Amino acid sequence: MNACLLKFFFYLRCDHSKESSEMEKLLILVLMLATCGATPQDLSGKVFVFPKETNRDHVKLLTSRVKLNSLTVCMRFKTDLSRNYGLFSLATPSISNNFVLFKPSTGGVMRVHALDGGTDFLSLSFSPNTWHSMCATWRSDNGLAQLWVNGKPTIKRFIKAGVINGAPITILGQEQDSYGGGFDATQSFLGMITKLHMWDYVLSDAEIKRYVDDTQFTPGNIFNWRALDFQVVGDVFVEDQ
Repeated sequence: MNACLLKFFFYLRCDHSKESSEMEKLLILVLMLATCGATPQDLSGKVFVFPKETNRDHVKLLTSRVKLNSLTVCMRFKTDLSRNYGLFSLATPSISNNFVLFKPSTGGVMRVHALDGGTDFLSLSFSPNTWHSMCATWRSDNGLAQLWVNGKPTIKRFIKAGVINGAPITILGQEQDSYGGGFDATQSFLGMITKLHMWDYVLSDAEIKRYVDDTQFTPGNIFNWRALDFQVVGDVFVEDQ
């Protein structure tokens, strides 16, 4: 039997929660089948190009994982936008803002959502037409989140404690107002994204520094830029950096 299907049947046997509806289990199976059928691509030296304001175009990242206790997301991005925009959006059937990186129009602010909670990190620098390195961490046990922007750590802020459960839909370049959709063109990302990685734990300071310096860091075990399962919807292009 296919390894991904084995994971699904193991999930069914182990999931005794009354909250898991038959519809959610069907969504998980569909997501796992899509992920099993995808061929990971090595995007080393490549970028995603988001060239226009739109309520449709995005990149969907694929994973068969259905539970996250903690996480770290790292990426590099470049834009000339001064308005707000969504960078990274992970939703499940029950919670649309399970983990979100959103840039408000206010200059030095980055908003992070977890489990429908949210907080703003302040006094940051995002110069236009400049590559920025950003890592975001969140811990499920105490609800603390932190950003690293261009190698500099912020303070830690409380968002919400808990566990991310359910089949995730993870999107680059838009913010999901509902599970897998509800996009707003005025919040779409225009620019380039590269070197996206996601881990199911909080990286150490030393490991984040290695990512920032691009020196022998451990690739993401959820999303790995060097072996990425993804689908492009609309006019998003993969180009040489």
